[in-house]
Amino acid sequence: MSGIYIHIPFCKQACHYCDFHFSTSLKRKDQMIFALCEELKIRRSEVADYEIINTIYFGGGTPSILKSEEIRFIIDTIYETYLVADEAEITLEANPDDLTPEAISIWANSPINRLSIGIQSFFEEDLEMMNRAHSAEEALQCLQLAAAHFDNISIDLIYGIPGMTIDRWKQNLELALASKIPHISSYALTVEPKTALDAYIRKGKIPAPRDEVAQQHFELLIDTLETAGFINYEFSNFGKPGFFSKNNTAYWQGKPYLGIGPSAHSFNGIQRSWNIPNNIKYIDALAQKELPREIETLSTQDRYNEYIMTGLRTIWGVSLTKVLQEYGDSYHSYLLQHAQRFIDKQLLTIEDNTLLITKKGKFLSDGIASDLFFLNLT
Repeated sequence: MSGIYIHIPFCKQACHYCDFHFSTSLKRKDQMIFALCEELKIRRSEVADYEIINTIYFGGGTPSILKSEEIRFIIDTIYETYLVADEAEITLEANPDDLTPEAISIWANSPINRLSIGIQSFFEEDLEMMNRAHSAEEALQCLQLAAAHFDNISIDLIYGIPGMTIDRWKQNLELALASKIPHISSYALTVEPKTALDAYIRKGKIPAPRDEVAQQHFELLIDTLETAGFINYEFSNFGKPGFFSKNNTAYWQGKPYLGIGPSAHSFNGIQRSWNIPNNIKYIDALAQKELPREIETLSTQDRYNEYIMTGLRTIWGVSLTKVLQEYGDSYHSYLLQHAQRFIDKQLLTIEDNTLLITKKGKFLSDGIASDLFFLNLT
């Protein structure tokens, strides 16, 4: 078992682009924390006695909205219930407005050893358009404060924002590099259905993001960060050597994990499961010691397609040996046949019997992967 993901389903306010499960009401926060701990205890049986937890990741939502003692209560429950590695990576997602000097000092003296900070942009106009709770000044200040207490820090940045020029994106990257943080996760702004951003675009209040702008930003992102010594180990993740996210790496390499909390997903190598995305129903079910989740058993075809999608996004690629051994000759032959046209266009390459995306093909990696899916096997 690689790790445990804890979904904290609370936020101060709703970002216009976000479609993750959360609530801006903290009325049942205490009950939620007890429900999370109850799920952790119930699901101990899914982990073998000898299996060690290597990562604990608090995501959301906004985990930093919780008090330090509330986070510590959950961590203590994990340590009391599971075998946890001595050097386990324990990450807390945090927003800049929550990272006061006092809060950072408290987190630094807790088991948490990695911060993932939702900067998104260092410019006020971008933050206001996205309805972020923090200011540009808080974004810069929190990084200075965090760096004094934590060595392992990641920040999130969003590109392709309507109105963001290439120069402003370049300045975002320069400010990030000036902070000397060792990990950056960067995502193109996407318009998810039923979000505020979707509504504003349909009403003409905000222009829609443009793919060609996002691609320009992505190409600058890669060139700038690789020049600065970062490794693009997964499409959206860049780390200095020794600072790849262990949680992210395990996910992209298909390792099993537990997802705890409303809407959280889990994977055991054969099955995926997901909890109900409803705080009240989740709390009420756990009060009855019931798991409010659905389970899907993955077919060979499902597992092959997921491996193609995740593998091509990473520097580890898709092992042709693994495809042959785990999925069979028909999948292996199918993959080689359908990959050839992308190899001819220098979007894919084969090195050491591994299928890899090229720099030219990176921005198109999801589309290329979907074209390699095996869709006709019964």
